Amino acid sequence: MQEVSAIYTIRTKYATLSAKEKKIADFILEHPKESVNPSIEELAERIGISESTMVRFARKLGYTGYQRFRIALARETIPSSEQLFETEVSEGEDPADMVFANARKNLEETYAKLDRNVLKEAAKRFALSHTLFLMGLGGSNILAQDAYHKLIRTGLNCQYASDYHMQLMLASQAGEGDAALLISHTGAGHDTLALAEELRNNGCFLIILTSNIRSPLAKLGNLVLSVSNPTSSVVAESFSARITSLVLIDVLYVEVLEHIGETGVENLNKMRSVIAKRRI
Repeated sequence: MQEVSAIYTIRTKYATLSAKEKKIADFILEHPKESVNPSIEELAERIGISESTMVRFARKLGYTGYQRFRIALARETIPSSEQLFETEVSEGEDPADMVFANARKNLEETYAKLDRNVLKEAAKRFALSHTLFLMGLGGSNILAQDAYHKLIRTGLNCQYASDYHMQLMLASQAGEGDAALLISHTGAGHDTLALAEELRNNGCFLIILTSNIRSPLAKLGNLVLSVSNPTSSVVAESFSARITSLVLIDVLYVEVLEHIGETGVENLNKMRSVIAKRRI
């Protein structure tokens, strides 16, 4: 659809909305900026309606989905200084101070609520799996590749692909006795959900790493590893959550090695030996 004001669209189509949809419209018109940051799950709960009603509301306004409506609403209600990064970028502020502060904050918040039992169970599933699939799309694919780079050292049978269709092909080969780590910041992408459903349908034990524990993806996981949400959700790609996710992957790597024991150390030494031959 053409780029028009989301607020204007709500007002012009208000009379065509159902009672529940008007409830959404009233809330957004009264709290436009506050309606941007929460996820669809959080906003639906705050308003007191279902997520499906939120989606129907967005489509009735002419958007292909709620996320497209949310982006349009953000463009006209959120200052550009708040759209650059996950927190507002103030004029004259040192970018190094801001980025480092955000990274520290996200790490500390995630560490404070860290469930060690879930981490240990995830590492155990990794260690005992016949095949370990490491998956993610977009920025999350970079995290999946990092997990592959770490965990392949342990001797586990790891599978990773950067291409989405290749990931679907791998998921189709998963089965009972296998485990998968599926990474997604929002947990709401159609393609990521398709991967999760394929893995689950084939009996693979599914571990989700996400910032949105209430997302559709998290609901499909056997285990969920949670990363703290950034201050603002206007920016879909959370920079500090990516850093924290990398740290959690490091924790899983150490936990896996502790579970494997001497076998893991032997595999590490094999890797170090072959790499050392290629160095001057």
